[in-house]
Amino acid sequence: MAERQHIPVMLNEAVEGLAVRAGGRYLDGTFGRGGHARAVLSRLGPDGRLLLMDRDPQAIDTAQSAFANDPRVSIRHANFSMLAEWDATAAGLDGVLLDLGVSSPQLDEASRGFSFLADAPLDMRMDPTQGESAADFLQFADEREIADVLWLYGEERFSRKIARAIVELRKESPIARTGELAALVERLIGRREPGKHPATRTFQALRIRVNGELDALERGLDAALERLKPGGRMAVISFHSLEDRMVKQFIRDHSGRVQGSRRGPPVAAAPARLAAVGKAQFPSEAEQTANPRARSAVLRVAEKLA
Repeated sequence: MAERQHIPVMLNEAVEGLAVRAGGRYLDGTFGRGGHARAVLSRLGPDGRLLLMDRDPQAIDTAQSAFANDPRVSIRHANFSMLAEWDATAAGLDGVLLDLGVSSPQLDEASRGFSFLADAPLDMRMDPTQGESAADFLQFADEREIADVLWLYGEERFSRKIARAIVELRKESPIARTGELAALVERLIGRREPGKHPATRTFQALRIRVNGELDALERGLDAALERLKPGGRMAVISFHSLEDRMVKQFIRDHSGRVQGSRRGPPVAAAPARLAAVGKAQFPSEAEQTANPRARSAVLRVAEKLA
């Protein structure tokens, strides 16, 4: 099946946030299908450099096809959490862009197992060459772990009920397909939120768990801060509150503010290393209408201090 066109979210806002300089060195840690990368590259001169990473082999294939012959571009198949381990970043970066979550091509290709809208193998791995699939996790995790994942990563109020049903069902046969899991959740909890499939939170939670997304974000933010030059910027687009909370807290923790309770003793502030650039930004109504995936997006930009 042909891929639908992938529309980059908050394209202009993200690229403007990076304040791209013609001779700078930038890293797009979540290449996807290259919408943001192309916009950054269009602002670079002959001495600029663009480093591209993605954990999805299909995204890397797209990057190779589009940019392999451009001497300004370097490409690596890896999770952005490993950006500091890439020798190409050792000279320092003027900007890091992270567009988190699952991409439109990943959702649209049913065989990847990210969507409950089509029946397919229950995989959900962004890199299908490593790690356990969602089906493997549901088959071998105990009931409490499944419930905890659904609650922590999906904020699913019926997490225990769903986990109990999954464990009971797998005694007869493994839950191996997206349609099977979506139907199970819908039978259990019904359509309680208008306009939202009842399995939305369950699928989100499993995807985050299978891909270790929050751990990768934590490591990736640390790595980006270490590799950014003074004056360099990070722009992070998140799509749910768990991610955005981590990004917001990371910027705050490195801003030099005094932390602690008003009732407790004062806590000495660590030296400031980051400064937020403006407030959180959200997609315009026009963008949300044109691209429904953008509706939950939040962009935060921060600059590394000297």
